[in-house]
Amino acid sequence: MGAAGDAPAAAAAAEEQSPQPPKRTLVFTYGTLKRGFSNHGLLQELALGGDAAFVGAATTASPLPLVCGPYRVPFLLNLPGAAHRVAGELYAVTPRGLDRLDELEGVSRGHYERLPVSVDLAADGAARVDAIAYFAHRAYAGELWRRSGEKGYPEYSHAVAAGYVRRNDRPQDVTFLEQIRIFVSSQS
Repeated sequence: MGAAGDAPAAAAAAEEQSPQPPKRTLVFTYGTLKRGFSNHGLLQELALGGDAAFVGAATTASPLPLVCGPYRVPFLLNLPGAAHRVAGELYAVTPRGLDRLDELEGVSRGHYERLPVSVDLAADGAARVDAIAYFAHRAYAGELWRRSGEKGYPEYSHAVAAGYVRRNDRPQDVTFLEQIRIFVSSQS
């Protein structure tokens, strides 16, 4: 028989052996990943697998430009102080979920880059938290801002998204980066 003092040691040993839940990263979504938009199905799939959880509505702490590029694809631009505070949604995502989001957002292909952003939660007295968001890649962000007339949106709403073309319905013989180059070189 073990002594009563052995119970805390046994509990600690059991805790060490039980797998720790994966560390989660807060991800601010502002466009097609939001509820009611075309890419939200990925977040739903991740949530079913335990790799994402909705935290709540949020708004960027600082003004940032949110613009639409080719096919009404939304882009958050890393130009702090310009435009509006942007409304969106916050999710807690595992490393496996981040890998899936990185793939969707074309991080390895130079479409978007994952960068830190501070956001205010709508609930809980607007608590400020640090998160990440997928920003337009720095290689073309400035050109998108100029092409938009240096005007952004406070939210990617259904009205703003009107005319959005899903990836599979876009020309497949032109890369997304080529589509962006064509878009920024055209007149509005």
